[in-house]
Amino acid sequence: MSALAPSPVEIAATVLFAVAIVHTFSTKYFEHLAHTQPAHAGLWHLLGEVEVVFGFWALVLVLVMVGLQGPTEAIAYVESGNYTEALFVFVIMVIAASRPILITAGACVRMAARLLPLPEGVATFFVILCLVPLLGSFITEPAAMTLAALLLRDRYFSQPISSSLKYATLAVLFVNISIGGTLTSFAAPPVLMVAGKWGWDVVFMMSTFGWKAALAVIVNAVAVTLVFRRELAALLPPAADQGEKPVPAGVVLVHLAFLCAVVVLAHHPAVFLGLFLFFLGFCEAYKHHQDRLILREGLLVAFFLAGLVTLGGLQKWWLQDVLAGMAPTVLFFGATALTALTDNAALTYLGSLVEGVTPAFQYALVAGAVTGGGLTVIANAPNPAGFSILKGTFHEQAISPIGLLLCALPPTLVAVLAFQLL
Repeated sequence: MSALAPSPVEIAATVLFAVAIVHTFSTKYFEHLAHTQPAHAGLWHLLGEVEVVFGFWALVLVLVMVGLQGPTEAIAYVESGNYTEALFVFVIMVIAASRPILITAGACVRMAARLLPLPEGVATFFVILCLVPLLGSFITEPAAMTLAALLLRDRYFSQPISSSLKYATLAVLFVNISIGGTLTSFAAPPVLMVAGKWGWDVVFMMSTFGWKAALAVIVNAVAVTLVFRRELAALLPPAADQGEKPVPAGVVLVHLAFLCAVVVLAHHPAVFLGLFLFFLGFCEAYKHHQDRLILREGLLVAFFLAGLVTLGGLQKWWLQDVLAGMAPTVLFFGATALTALTDNAALTYLGSLVEGVTPAFQYALVAGAVTGGGLTVIANAPNPAGFSILKGTFHEQAISPIGLLLCALPPTLVAVLAFQLL
């Protein structure tokens, strides 16, 4: 363990971090209260918003720091945090969810689905859960999550499907997105945190992680499709909207150019935020080709991630020592479990600070981090995006964290077998 005893602020931050995790698993209860106690529905809805949880407790932490250290130290700590990922997820969510991008993605999914000898509803479901997560290795995981969640919402979750299908789909989506971004060294946040320091490039990722992850993604997508094939086949195909005008190719190309530019410049927030402002101006100029931009949803997700950064930044005093003391196999399963309780990118970042680690340690840390990335909404940065998009289709507009965790165990086990046995 660390030679230095934790400071009062570090202890307070760890206690608040634990409270925030418990709060995350309790949001469905608060949403239920909002429906049963309408007099205080606004308060219960606020406490029931998963995206608000970590931001709320981060605010409490800052107030505690003000009381213990003074406002200058508290402000300095907040300003020292790296919020680039939160800003990037906000921008990429809004762009990826724009109508021209979504129409193009939907057309590509339907084209791929027609190549499969399956009913339309079954084939499309499989392609969304298999192809789109693997695409995340190139357009980044948050963009892939946004596209997949919107396609699932509009095609399946908007229909009266069973809760079992909803939870199983969400679980496979989260797991497949988490592992599906490991074909490259820049798309998955937990990989990005260590790739530069450890010298991991695309060739290394593809040969060490990518092919195993791709196999696990396919197995998970096949499994959930087979289990629910009858329910999927019975769903009515989407009705064609005769009044909907196609988006001109030029507008689609401009949107794709914005998307690609933001992905390439993901590490330069001042630049991609400037591009985003140009994007908003373009959308306003051609608003007859746009639907409502998901600015609110994107901001809530960014708020969630920023709160996670603020609270997680003071967990180093115990988490890094825990990681450093594990053997590779133990580390893999430890990282898988710890990821469910903290962001996997933060986990790999702290592990990268441990000096003199072996290649086996490096592999176990990252493989475990991405394997556990679908267990909870806080486990992987793109998860809050999918959560935000799909939660309105669940009962009482709330997703049970326990239900998600239980349904995520089987696809997570597939990822465990892929990374440990192949």
